Amino acid sequence: MTVARVTLITGASSGIGAATARRLASRGEALFLTARGGVDGTKIPALDAVADAARAAGAEVETRIADLATPGQAETVVRAALDRFGRLDRVVSNAGFAVSGTLRETPEEMFDLSLQVIYRAFLDLVRAAEPALTAAPRGRVVNVSSFVVDQVPGGRAFPATAAAKGAADALARTLAVEFAPKGITVNTVAPGFTEKESHGHSALSQTAWDAAAALTPAGRLAKPQDVAAVIAFFLSDEADHVTGQNMRVDGGLSLI
Repeated sequence: MTVARVTLITGASSGIGAATARRLASRGEALFLTARGGVDGTKIPALDAVADAARAAGAEVETRIADLATPGQAETVVRAALDRFGRLDRVVSNAGFAVSGTLRETPEEMFDLSLQVIYRAFLDLVRAAEPALTAAPRGRVVNVSSFVVDQVPGGRAFPATAAAKGAADALARTLAVEFAPKGITVNTVAPGFTEKESHGHSALSQTAWDAAAALTPAGRLAKPQDVAAVIAFFLSDEADHVTGQNMRVDGGLSLI
């Protein structure tokens, strides 16, 4: 099979990453899917299930377990994708986690971990992938951010997550300008409160999730598919002249 495009997606075992993989999967597409695999490998079957679904849709798929909290793993993942497929056209930096609480309630190490997994991994992924993205006909980078960067709806604060996501957002805007002459677009999608699978990481209790849905003007949480649809647009040929943008997928949460 001739591969039209190769897309690297981090955090692909559940949620937005998994929904994006399913959305992109089709004949001629190649997906390199990575995830931490959960505690003691408990989420590896979930990543395998996403890969199987993508293959059933016609895509070529490779998976790799990689903990982006470990320095150097982002570059290793990019090299592995290039070794497997010989090219890399698109990068979706989605891996991350949310930590809710006040400044004093949030352990100091969570600030360092958030910066490593969210901001530093994004930086390292793009730095390692830049030569391949430049060689691609239409290089694409999508950074998955969050409403927590500039909102505290209902008094629900995520200081460590906000700091890391905010740093990644600023980097994405800067890279959009630097990479535009190379034909690479760099965009950000900022979900609101988003549904989690039973095996996905959750920073909130069920009561808090219910309150978040009620707080959202649309009256519901975002679905991972809602966010994946916007990511797919940013990755598409139709978005060739769209760069440096931050699209909110939040049911109006940012309006209150």
